[in-house]
Amino acid sequence: MADVRLPGTLTPLFPGLPRRLEVGAATVLGAFDELDAQWPGLRDRLVGEGPTLRSHIHAYVDGERSRLDTPLAAGSRLDVIAAISGG
Repeated sequence: MADVRLPGTLTPLFPGLPRRLEVGAATVLGAFDELDAQWPGLRDRLVGEGPTLRSHIHAYVDGERSRLDTPLAAGSRLDVIAAISGG
């Protein structure tokens, strides 16, 4: 299982979604698909056409910048970061 940590901006949009949970997916995209099965629409907030990560979303696996096809091993940590801008 991989440890997934999500941005706090998602939790108000998906009732019952914790900021930290475990998934059994093989890739970053697989983790998003697994979460989307339980919280429909979550994948669309993270993944755009292609599929690619949305421009304001960054994923890190074990501290390294990652893509959707990055593998997740047992014990991996997936951090999902939402960039926030303002003026």
